[in-house]
Amino acid sequence: MVNMRRERTTVDNTQTQPKPDWIKVRVPMNSQTVNETKEIVRSNKLHTVCEEAACPNLGECWSKKHATVMILGDICTRSCRFCNVKTGKPGALDVNEPRGVGELAKNMKLQHIVITSVDRDDLVDGGADHFVKCIEAVRELSPNTTVEVLTPDFRGKDGALEAVIAARPDVFNHNLETTSRLYQNIRPKARYFHSLNLLWRAKQIDKNMFTKSGIMVGIGETKAEVFQIMDDMRSAEVDFITIGQYLQPTPFHAPIDRYVSPEEFNEYKEVALRKGFLLASSSPMTRSSYHAGDDFTKLKQQRALENSNAN
Repeated sequence: MVNMRRERTTVDNTQTQPKPDWIKVRVPMNSQTVNETKEIVRSNKLHTVCEEAACPNLGECWSKKHATVMILGDICTRSCRFCNVKTGKPGALDVNEPRGVGELAKNMKLQHIVITSVDRDDLVDGGADHFVKCIEAVRELSPNTTVEVLTPDFRGKDGALEAVIAARPDVFNHNLETTSRLYQNIRPKARYFHSLNLLWRAKQIDKNMFTKSGIMVGIGETKAEVFQIMDDMRSAEVDFITIGQYLQPTPFHAPIDRYVSPEEFNEYKEVALRKGFLLASSSPMTRSSYHAGDDFTKLKQQRALENSNAN
């Protein structure tokens, strides 16, 4: 039974404080290209995190034919207090979903695809094999498309991470989301240091693969804690950090603590780069998959520059 309190909604009218101008979305949702993207997604019977998580950047991304595919169904086994994806008891896996992901990459002529998922703690491998099959389908049907995976933590399932990394995604992404102090309230079924260790292990398995992680701000953290998260990520050799404003999806989710100013986001970016990240995306509207293709190009350029300087 799906938890009806957590049904997805795209209406955000829950705030007690007005949104500042810098986070208001201005891209229309009914353009021809947005509708074409929606039709391609529907024809392949896929879910997108853009819709399921009520991403504020959906109009902009879909107008550019960018979409983040969400696999393993649309019902999550966890109930994080920031996330708008439905929670409950998931159904059986769609064995045709991996091919649908590959067809999507092919039909949209994607240069870069982001594949994420709900948490599937009910599965023996946490859904890792399904990630592998999706990566393989993209490689087969759209060989010029680079692949970024944004995975759950797999709850320590033996061999799950190793299987995904063995499929050689171009970017491995797993979000810390927030400070360790807030996990019990915001991510009650996850553990901060388990997620951090997952990122470290991914890099140890494949040193050449880019790793990435993201956090929300404005959910109750302090600036000192944001800087500590940066240090923790760098200790795990994370290459790329994303930082964006938390927006409360419904009244049942965690409230917004504050709206972080663009100046503070700029400060976070500057500090992150000084701490050694190859790339840092920090702005009110930044989301983990926002401009992912362009960012992948920048990552490659930065690594090439770093290697050149080292020589």
